[in-house]
Amino acid sequence: MADAPVPLADDEIEARLRELPGWTRIGQEITRSFRIRYHGGVALIVHVADVERLIGHHADIDLRWDSIRFGITTHDAGHRITAADFDLARRIDAIAQAHSAEPF
Repeated sequence: MADAPVPLADDEIEARLRELPGWTRIGQEITRSFRIRYHGGVALIVHVADVERLIGHHADIDLRWDSIRFGITTHDAGHRITAADFDLARRIDAIAQAHSAEPF
């Protein structure tokens, strides 16, 4: 059985956020939004979901007509922020860029 993910301390979260411009912390979640039209957002979600399935970690996704928001926390760590969240955030940034999503 795999070890439970370890929540990061507040100072470690802040340090990692400095390495990921555009991501912010709201409570026990890191979040970022992008401008993208609805159907482009659907394609982006499918791409992100494929990667999430492979790594066994997922974001909460809010798709709107002209934007998409990702919120990431580790459910298995009591809805706290872990290193896995930052790994997924980096992957989402790369996928969003490939889909021409514009950060805001």
